[in-house]
Amino acid sequence: MEPVIQTKDLTKKFHGFCAVDRLSLSIGRGEIFGFLGLNGAGKTTTIRLLLSMITPTSGHCYLLGQRVDAGKLDIWRDVGYIVETPHAYPELTVRENLEIMGQLRGDIGRGAVDNIISKLKLGDQACKKARHLSMGNAQRLGLAKALIHQPKILILDEPTNGLDPAGIVEVRHLLQDLSKNYRVTILMSSHKLDEISQVSTQIGIIHHGQLIKEMRTKELDKHLHKSLLIDSRNRKAARSVLSQTIFQGHIKTTEAGVLEIEHAKAVEHPEAIASLLCNAGHPPTLLKIKRENLEMYFMRIIQEGEKMPNA
Repeated sequence: MEPVIQTKDLTKKFHGFCAVDRLSLSIGRGEIFGFLGLNGAGKTTTIRLLLSMITPTSGHCYLLGQRVDAGKLDIWRDVGYIVETPHAYPELTVRENLEIMGQLRGDIGRGAVDNIISKLKLGDQACKKARHLSMGNAQRLGLAKALIHQPKILILDEPTNGLDPAGIVEVRHLLQDLSKNYRVTILMSSHKLDEISQVSTQIGIIHHGQLIKEMRTKELDKHLHKSLLIDSRNRKAARSVLSQTIFQGHIKTTEAGVLEIEHAKAVEHPEAIASLLCNAGHPPTLLKIKRENLEMYFMRIIQEGEKMPNA
């Protein structure tokens, strides 16, 4: 199946600085692609390239099979977007802003403004001028403008900025509904792995303009480092017992003095460790799986990316 969003060797340089470096993405229909990276990694530049806001130095972008070009106006009828801070007419109300956006988008159908106000929970803000909106509600208005014409593609740069926890959950459910029930293809950037992991179906990590990791979200757990923490009344003896097994060379001591084994069999079968130590007369007083959290994983991948030679 032809990808809905695609880049091929996409590169953008500014005065010799390479902001996006030979980036190749392929995102299928109905996918939610979580585009992760630190500030300045190249996320927003990629989004601007996809939306033809800037011209690539080399490489190409494709939306719905069409090469992105400023002159190809038909593409944009099926695309909604937020880039960095969502903009609005400050002296107009939320409803007036949406009505103008509807007119710019063409035939959006009767009731579209009311529907999107309801969907984004902007009813109590509808008559308020945009300049008086909180940061969270300004973000909701930006999402409403991006969605008002029921696009097939959504490209969102940090879409939950300024939202409170309840708002973040609402946007998450909205995007998942659009993906699952309406087959909308979504690319959303963030530097928050925990947030992305809860909404996306694919994850890509960009660093210094290069895609350094890409995976299905459901595979993320396989990539998290896990280890088994072990304690005993006689730590030295317990270590000696474990060192005579396949775990030799995989045992280290934490700052708290607890033994730690980074080995799949130890993590998967802690009961075998318990039996081994009990039979040796040194029963464990602690057996606990230590799991790398998402933030730690993200930072580890970034650090590994720092060590990667430029291809």
